[in-house]
Amino acid sequence: MKIRKKKTHVYGQWVEGFFKKMEKAFKLKGPMKFTSKRSVEAVLFLLLFFGFFGFLAYRMTLPKMLNTFMETAYHLLLETVFYIMAICVLMGAISKLLAEFGVVRLLENILRPLMKPFYNLPGVAALGAVMTFLSDNPAIITLSKDKNFSQYFKKYQLVSLTNFGTAFGMGLVVMAFMTGLGYGRGALVGLVGALVGSIISTRLMQRFTLKAYPELDVPVSDSTGDEQQISFKSEGSVFMRFLNSILDGGKDGVGIGVAIIPGVLVISTIVMMLTFGPSGANDTYTGSAYEGVPVISAAADKIQVVFEWLFGFTDAQLISFPITALGAVGAAIGLVPRFIAEGIIDNNAIAVFTAMGMCWSGFLSTHTAMLDSLGFRKLISKALLAHTIGGLCAGIAAHWIYVLITMI
Repeated sequence: MKIRKKKTHVYGQWVEGFFKKMEKAFKLKGPMKFTSKRSVEAVLFLLLFFGFFGFLAYRMTLPKMLNTFMETAYHLLLETVFYIMAICVLMGAISKLLAEFGVVRLLENILRPLMKPFYNLPGVAALGAVMTFLSDNPAIITLSKDKNFSQYFKKYQLVSLTNFGTAFGMGLVVMAFMTGLGYGRGALVGLVGALVGSIISTRLMQRFTLKAYPELDVPVSDSTGDEQQISFKSEGSVFMRFLNSILDGGKDGVGIGVAIIPGVLVISTIVMMLTFGPSGANDTYTGSAYEGVPVISAAADKIQVVFEWLFGFTDAQLISFPITALGAVGAAIGLVPRFIAEGIIDNNAIAVFTAMGMCWSGFLSTHTAMLDSLGFRKLISKALLAHTIGGLCAGIAAHWIYVLITMI
């Protein structure tokens, strides 16, 4: 421990000395002077930024790299984002109708008996699963802050709702997207895989939480109430409720569709440029969309046998889907049309994509905010670990379930 502190101290002295020399060399004074922490951050960022794009430019040439970057983003916007947004609007309207006319409540009643044996959660948690499946991850936090909902939970169970709800986030959109592309069978198998992953993630989170903080094994509230108090029914005639549900649900869908645009255009573009190679004759770059330097594919090729056994992936490029799903499932599904165009996808891959896409659904970008809003920031690392394991198990389960089905 002493050695580590000494090294850190020496490193700090070296950094300070370096920036003092820079200030002296460039005669920087007042606000122009370096501040070590921010300066190190800035220098490291610039090194990584120019290193990354410099590497791509070196391999592709600068003009073609820039053109590919913009062309890929443009094609994703026109060919993928607007398609996903249309699905979000339609599914948003359907989701609102299901909630307005009692279908959500009916599904909750059907699923309620499964909550305790599979998830170690009270029956009302089924409502959270249905709501996040119909919308997105944050819906579970909205519910958890409702006293009529949270009073049925123990504190450690309430914390595990971040993992439970995330495992179903944007499920309806993902299912509709995959089915619309003609892979309905794979999407259904993927749903089963996501259920497996959700059970593992939720149970692991509860175990991690109780082991670290046994004092959380107490009820959130001593009061009890009627679960039916959580209602979605609005006032007015049947026609007006129908019309308002379609309009309000569609508006919510537009919000989700707009929210996925940055993820698809930025994350998917970068991932594609690190997944696919040149498209011109004799492996030359043309500057067209969907070109790049296949770093991810080359790295995945080294351990392709592992991915083939775990997930049934026949091409190393497919691993870019689960990598992207860690940050945003909307961006991940934006990769699928390109995989189809490349001819490297099948129902097994769709099953794995659906399972991991649903289960992870961008949890790296949402778990921190979700746990922070619940007041349990200290459990973020445990939630991330549990959900990483759960998502991997979801993909593995989807693959082997699909293999089993094809053998029958």
